[in-house]
Amino acid sequence: MEQNIIPNNFSIGQQQRSELKKHKSLLIWFTGLSGSGKSTIADALENALFQREIHTYLLDGDNVRKGLNNNLSFSEEDRAENIRRIAEVAHLMLDAGLIVIASFISPFREDRENAKRIVGYTNFVEIFVNTPIEECERRDVKGLYAKARAGEIENFTGVNAPYEPPMAPDLEIDTTLISVAEAVGLIMKFIDKRM
Repeated sequence: MEQNIIPNNFSIGQQQRSELKKHKSLLIWFTGLSGSGKSTIADALENALFQREIHTYLLDGDNVRKGLNNNLSFSEEDRAENIRRIAEVAHLMLDAGLIVIASFISPFREDRENAKRIVGYTNFVEIFVNTPIEECERRDVKGLYAKARAGEIENFTGVNAPYEPPMAPDLEIDTTLISVAEAVGLIMKFIDKRM
């Protein structure tokens, strides 16, 4: 079947779209435990980029699970498929010339590595929001840690499912040590060279 799928080569590509937008496309991937601050920092980053008239789109775990990936569970296989689909969507958005901000627990190194392969290593910035689990549980913004500890949620990362931290992230942020604004400043400084 695959031999019968032949992609079209169109006259307008990523380079032309990036030139039109006056910035290169990039995928900024936040990974970390639930409650670490990924989505909060991602939202603040998108606002900062928007203020600079940079074209962005934010993909967030819960939002994607409500739509595109609403047929997936939290088994290891479905988690891998969740990240693969997100990477493929991000790849399309990069081709459209956007800065894509992705906020996903993405607990497994292999899945994050696959996402990098899909979008291209030079297009991928990995940010590890390394907030200690004790702080994530203290925050428990969505009440999920309490449910996982009570046995109401299976395969909850950090409680009854593993999290494999990145070996060499581009940036590492501990939200117990720096503010959201400081985190955004660090990220902006890092990605300015790449855009």
